[in-house]
Amino acid sequence: MKKLFVALLMTGILTGCGIGDTNTTYDRAQIGRLGQTSVGRIISMTQIDIAGSSEGGTLVGAGLGGVAGGIAGSTVGRGKGSDLMALAGAAVGALAGSAIGGASQQAATKDTAYEFLVQKGHTDNVISIVQTNELGLKPGDNVILVTIDGTTRIRQKY
Repeated sequence: MKKLFVALLMTGILTGCGIGDTNTTYDRAQIGRLGQTSVGRIISMTQIDIAGSSEGGTLVGAGLGGVAGGIAGSTVGRGKGSDLMALAGAAVGALAGSAIGGASQQAATKDTAYEFLVQKGHTDNVISIVQTNELGLKPGDNVILVTIDGTTRIRQKY
C-alpha cells in the first residue's frame, strides 16, 4: 500500500511540472499546417496576469488525499472499526486533497503575458493579441502576424 501511495504522490508532483503554452510553443496538430501571414507594427503593449487553472489538480489531489486518508484511517481501531476508519479517512482525505490540489494547481499555472496592440500594414486597423514575450518584442517593432488554426502569434520581422 505504501508503494502505491508513493507512486501516486510522484504522479501528482510530475503532473504539476509541465511547461505551459508560450509564443514559441506549438500544438503537435499545428505542425505542417498552412498559416496565414500579415505584417504590422506594435503600437503598445501591456503586461497582464493569466489566471491559473485548477483543472487536473483537483483530481490528482483527491486521489492522493483519499489514499493518504485511507492509510491513516486504517491504522486507527481494530477489526471492523479499522475498515470503517479507513473509509472515513479516505473520504475526508479525498475532500481535503481535492481542495488543496486545485488551489496548488491554480497557483502553479498562473502566468504573466502581454496584450499587444498591433497596427496591421499601413491602415488604421489595430488588433489585440495576448501572448508571452520570450522574443523580447517592444512597441515600434515591425512584426509578422502568423495565424494557424485560429491562433495568431506575433513574430519578429527580419
